[in-house]
Amino acid sequence: MPDPASQIEDLRAQFERDLAAATGEAAVRGVRDRYLSRKGGLLSALLKALGTAPADERPRLGRLANELKEDIETQLGARLSAVEQSRPPSGAVDVTLPGRIPTLGHRHPLTLLRERIEAIFTRFGFLVIEGPELEDDYHNFEALNMPADHPARDMQDTLYLETPMRSAVGSQATLLRTHTSGMQIRYMEQHPPPVRLIAPGRVYRRDSFDLTHTPMFTQVEGLVVGEDVTLADLKGTLDAFARELFGADRRVRFRPSFFPYTEPSAELDISCGACAGTGCATCKRTGWLEILGSGMVHPAVFEAVGYDPERYTGFAFGMGIERVAQLKWGVEDIRLFYENDLRFLEQFPL
Repeated sequence: MPDPASQIEDLRAQFERDLAAATGEAAVRGVRDRYLSRKGGLLSALLKALGTAPADERPRLGRLANELKEDIETQLGARLSAVEQSRPPSGAVDVTLPGRIPTLGHRHPLTLLRERIEAIFTRFGFLVIEGPELEDDYHNFEALNMPADHPARDMQDTLYLETPMRSAVGSQATLLRTHTSGMQIRYMEQHPPPVRLIAPGRVYRRDSFDLTHTPMFTQVEGLVVGEDVTLADLKGTLDAFARELFGADRRVRFRPSFFPYTEPSAELDISCGACAGTGCATCKRTGWLEILGSGMVHPAVFEAVGYDPERYTGFAFGMGIERVAQLKWGVEDIRLFYENDLRFLEQFPL
């Protein structure tokens, strides 16, 4: 039978190794349970084994065993006290935890695109202007060569307010602007040629909210006026803009169209990026996508603002930013831009 005194010293050495290896409060409590537990504890098992020692050895062995127990309890108490003192106070931040990457906010994709469009035209030498969303009938329609019976003035398209608006041309019907072209009129009324500007902003129509329509959207209208401004200037400017925004590999074409405030008028198309112009469902098998309307400013518009139509010529254009965003990023449902779904919005770059 092994010497009981040696067993006590071996257990002491084993305890000290286990305690030294224990890191953290849970590990220290595990060492305590392993040695001091009344059922299955190593010290309890040793004390039980000492009962078989010779009677004359039991007092000495009992004293050694009690000293070991006291020593184990003392060391465990000191270690647990040290662990508790090192524990951070309630609510404190544990600086040893790995950091969390904060969630970054994203600017809205329509804001990103508007800023991109403004940057392109600013580089082309255009002035960026803004104006009132509440407009009068004259600046929104009459001065833009749209008489009272024009279809664009139908109540199904325009949101009128009950209170008339007083302006320099008298009391006028008040409405939520249907385009930002009214800012072109306001600017020309106050500034002589030459003019080179874009007017971005929200506009309103009496439209349903579906895949391709929304009662509020964002437009960018552009205007250039001066002596000897030609259709070639219009084509060159818009061709450069389209290639800058969509990529140098995109082809551009102009199609004849009609707008009451431009003559001649044209729609600008770009080659479909989804099929490289070969024809697909996105472009309805045509290979082309319409992005904006344009044309040479009608002489009646110059007469309304006091410009001499015999001396000055100009061109204008307009586009819906939502429409351009759908074509640029392949978004099929315009409502996604307004539903604030983070899964959609986070896909766009900062």
